[in-house]
Amino acid sequence: MEENSLSQCDAQQRVDQIHAFQQEMHELENDNVIEISAEQKNRLSGYHQQLLQRLSDTYDVDTSRQSKQLSLGMRIASMLGALAMATSIFFLFYQFWGYLNTAVQVSILVIAPILLFIVSLKLAQAEKSAYYSKIAALVSLACFVLNLSMLGQIFNITPSPNAFAVWAAFSFLLAYACNARLLLFFGIVSLSGFIAMKVGSWSGMYWINFGERPENFLLPSLLIFLLPHFSDHRRFSGFASIYNVMAMIMLFLPILILSNWGEISYLSWSPEMVEGCYQLTGFALSVAAIWFGVKRQWGEVTNTGNVFFILFLYTKFFDWWWDWMPKYIFFFILGLSALLALMVFKRVRLSDLSKGAT
Repeated sequence: MEENSLSQCDAQQRVDQIHAFQQEMHELENDNVIEISAEQKNRLSGYHQQLLQRLSDTYDVDTSRQSKQLSLGMRIASMLGALAMATSIFFLFYQFWGYLNTAVQVSILVIAPILLFIVSLKLAQAEKSAYYSKIAALVSLACFVLNLSMLGQIFNITPSPNAFAVWAAFSFLLAYACNARLLLFFGIVSLSGFIAMKVGSWSGMYWINFGERPENFLLPSLLIFLLPHFSDHRRFSGFASIYNVMAMIMLFLPILILSNWGEISYLSWSPEMVEGCYQLTGFALSVAAIWFGVKRQWGEVTNTGNVFFILFLYTKFFDWWWDWMPKYIFFFILGLSALLALMVFKRVRLSDLSKGAT
C-alpha cells in the first residue's frame, strides 16, 4: 500500500493491524504452530518499527495503547475547550454589548468570525491532529452565528430560515477544512432544519412551526443520506458514519412519533390508519436498515436499525399490554422478546461466519 495515499484513519488502521499481527505471531509461536528464525524475526521487527515511525511522523497516529488513551483525552479536552470558548464568546458579547456604538458592534461582528476562520485554516495546515484548529473553528462558528443574529437585531431584519442555510454552509466549510466531526454535526442539523422549515412553509405553515409536522424531516433525511455518496470521504475520519446515523435518526424519529400520534400527520386519513401505516413502515425500514448495514458492513447503520426496531417493538408492546397486563408479566415478555432477538441475531451471525469460512 502506498503510504502517501493513506488518510489518517487508514494509517491508524494499519498501525492497529501491525499490533494485531505481532500479538497473533507471539501466540502462534507459544503454541508451536510456526517457528521463525531469529534473522527473520529481526527483519520483520525492524520493518515494522520503521513503518510505525513513518506513519507516526506523517499522520501523527497512535503507535501504542498509552498514546491512544492520551489522544482520546486530548480529543475530549479539545471538544470541551471549544465549547467553553464558544460559550465565553457568547457571554462576552452580551456583557459589554450595550456599551458599544453601532459601528463598533458591526465591525466586531464582521471581523471576529473572519479572523477566527483564517486562524483555524492556518492552524489546520500547521498541525497534523488539528486539535487547536478545531477549537478555533468552533469559536469561529459561534461568532458567525452571533454575527447573523445580532446584525438582524441591530438592523431590524425579519427572522428567516435562510439564516440556517448560511450557518450550515459555514459549518460544512469549517468541518471539511479542519476535519472536525462536531462541526459537521452542526452543519447537518442546520441544513436539515433549513429544509424542514422550507417544506413546512411550502405546505402553508409559518416556518418557525416546522416541528409540528414530523414529516418535514423525511426529505432532509434522504438528502443527508445521499450526500456522502457524491464524493470520496475516506480522508475525513468518521464523516460517512455521522451522515448515515443522522439521516437514519431524522428518518426513524418522525416515523416513531407519527406511529403514536397520527393526528399530526400531513395525511388526511384517520389517525388510527396513519399510525398503523407508519408502524408498518417503521418495522419494514428498520429491518431493511439492519439487512443493508450487514450486507454493506456499515456497523452504524446496523446498530441504528437495531435500536429503532426495538423501539418500534416495545412501543407496540406498551400500547397493547401496559394498561391491563400485570407488570411482572409485561416485563417478562419484554425479556423473552430480547432473548428471541438475541437468538435471531446469533443465527444471522453464524450464517455470516459460515459464508466467510467458505
